[in-house]
Amino acid sequence: MPTLLRRPAVVLTAGCVVLLIGMGLRNSFALFLTPVTEHLHWTREEFSLGLAVQLLVWGLAQPFAGALADRYGSGRVVLFGGLSYALGIGLAAQAYEPAHFGLTVGCMGGMGLGAAGFAVVLAAMARAVPPAKRSFAMGLGTAAGSAGQFLLVPVTHVFLHVHGWANAYLFLAVAAALMIPAAAGLSGRPEPVAGDWPRQSVGGAIVEALRHRGFVLLMAGYFVCGFQLAFITNHLPAYLTDHGLADTLGVLALSAVGLFNIAGCLWFGALGGRRSRKKLLAAIYASRAALIALFVVVPLDTATVLVFAAGMGFTWLSTVPLTTGLVEQIFGPRYLATLGGLVFCTHQIGSFLGVWLGGLLYDETGSYLAVWWAACVLSALSAIVHLRIDDRPVVRSPEDSSRGSPPWTSTGRGCSASPMSGTACRRPAQFPCRRPPAGSAGPRRGHRR
Repeated sequence: MPTLLRRPAVVLTAGCVVLLIGMGLRNSFALFLTPVTEHLHWTREEFSLGLAVQLLVWGLAQPFAGALADRYGSGRVVLFGGLSYALGIGLAAQAYEPAHFGLTVGCMGGMGLGAAGFAVVLAAMARAVPPAKRSFAMGLGTAAGSAGQFLLVPVTHVFLHVHGWANAYLFLAVAAALMIPAAAGLSGRPEPVAGDWPRQSVGGAIVEALRHRGFVLLMAGYFVCGFQLAFITNHLPAYLTDHGLADTLGVLALSAVGLFNIAGCLWFGALGGRRSRKKLLAAIYASRAALIALFVVVPLDTATVLVFAAGMGFTWLSTVPLTTGLVEQIFGPRYLATLGGLVFCTHQIGSFLGVWLGGLLYDETGSYLAVWWAACVLSALSAIVHLRIDDRPVVRSPEDSSRGSPPWTSTGRGCSASPMSGTACRRPAQFPCRRPPAGSAGPRRGHRR
């Protein structure tokens, strides 16, 4: 049975099920904004703050969940995540005060998503397949999350209108509980793969990443992604009803985002295995800036909303396999869940600000216009930032890997194995040389002789 559960097909299927449920439910919370605030007499800021807390806790939990998954396996971490997520949503049915909403959907839901989110699940899926197929596997998992949005948002909308918001929360809790048995397919500890550095600790990997300029730029760009997606997900339905459009159009728009992102994730996931991932990310952010600018200035009607949803949907979560793939490309797969969780933490800080500022500025000004333009400008800046990322794989020496200090070179300049001199590398056999072919660009510094 353990061998069967570790087969790639089983791991990929289990990962897709977890992300389909988790991300599908997460994107359904925006539908509760109007009925909950009107019934309980909350402000939009109070409701938005609860969702913002969820996003922030989700992000802060990701590095710790990733570190636990890298050491003990993703299955146990996802099991805890599914349990926490289901309990948090279920208890929200009795949350009649904003503070209770923040503790249940916010804190408990955030911890659940952190333990069963992209960083933990995609790392397990990536390790289950050969390196050449990792980008596509991560695209497949992300597409499953988009499929959940496409499928579960309309179902939640119907349940919400027929049975009320409290019973709708219970429905979401039962759906979240289905993540618990799916965690079995992600069981097992990560095994060393070719290219791993056995002496490097998780702390050393984190220090190495944070000292890498490209990793810091990747974190900055992912912050923008979180700001955009969280604001649009949680405030687009209310924005449309404020302009006199039917509330069903908001549901249709979010479903369209999920539908088109299935194609987008599969497309960019496959393309990321053959093309420059940082350039693809730059293109995604540039296209988002153009889409948001056009959406704000053109007349708002059903056609423009659906065109905007389709365009944003194609790029929606397509950043996830490319960003996670860049982390794996630069640092390797050994601590992918930890480092992926760390970069995702900045995504969720952006999400926190996007959701909270959307509600705050609306209550202060009666308009979302300032946040729309902020999302547009930040997207353009993010496109520029991604072009400055050094995406060459790091090369570590035995001494550096044991200390956790980062030489982060991508070639062999400074290595005793010189392409010009023809001398042989003197590295020990357990630390194979990654010297590139002659004529390739050199690094900032190489390993010690």
